[in-house]
Amino acid sequence: MIPKELAKKIRYLQIRTRKTVNDVLAGEYKSAFRGAGMEFDEVREYQPGDEVRSIDWNVTARQGRPFVKRFHEERELTVIFVVDLSASGGFGSGERSKNDLAAELCALLSFSAVKSNDKVGLILFTDQIERFIPPGKGLSHAMRIIREVMGFSPQGRQTDIAVALDFLGKVIRRRAVVFLISDFLSSGYEKQLRMIGHRHDLIAITVSDVRERALPAVGLLELEDAETGECCLIDTGSAMVRDDYSRLAGEQQGALRNMLRSVGVDQLDVGTEREYQHALAAFFRRRERLRK
Repeated sequence: MIPKELAKKIRYLQIRTRKTVNDVLAGEYKSAFRGAGMEFDEVREYQPGDEVRSIDWNVTARQGRPFVKRFHEERELTVIFVVDLSASGGFGSGERSKNDLAAELCALLSFSAVKSNDKVGLILFTDQIERFIPPGKGLSHAMRIIREVMGFSPQGRQTDIAVALDFLGKVIRRRAVVFLISDFLSSGYEKQLRMIGHRHDLIAITVSDVRERALPAVGLLELEDAETGECCLIDTGSAMVRDDYSRLAGEQQGALRNMLRSVGVDQLDVGTEREYQHALAAFFRRRERLRK
């Protein structure tokens, strides 16, 4: 049985994200990703302008005039969500945490996939694999994925992206669209990113909170690392301290962007304090332009 409060949140999220799928992302999702490959469609007589390399020489020889093979894109996709549920995801300085934002993104993309008749699957991870749901079709399957992301209680607290990507490589053999959703507070996973990026269409969605990028001037403030429990006391009343904090955060973000770019992985930044729907639609449109 699903707890009543969780069921209420899931229902609200379903209503909210479905509206976005219909009003904001209509068409963008489907146009942004290629199918799994090309399937044979038919053989027809050659017409001026047809690609010479598409000529079917066997049929041409039998008929005595040129014929060409036609193919169409196999549209059905497999979409995999690889979601970081480490303890740092529970942080949020406003109405929602980073984990809440990750759940919204999974819901939005799941309903987009359902509308396009695509399969969706899920890998939840911390410093270990927490849950794997193989790809499946339909609304009920998508709802199961959303329930798991929103209601799962992980065993681990820290982050190991390399473990998640290694597992993905073992269980998903056929090419898929992979959304890696994390705050990326991890290291040592560049090799796995590169390998998965070659095999699959990998998109990194970085979730963050405004207080991870800038501090308010509120005097002495104790900060705790949610994953390690390490604490430190800083004076946010000092402009120098706040500036150093913002500078270091910016350098970390820049290093992540450069690393992802170097391994050929697309990135989308989203924050708990701002709406992401139009940024996601713009991201899809940008990918569609690059396909042409």
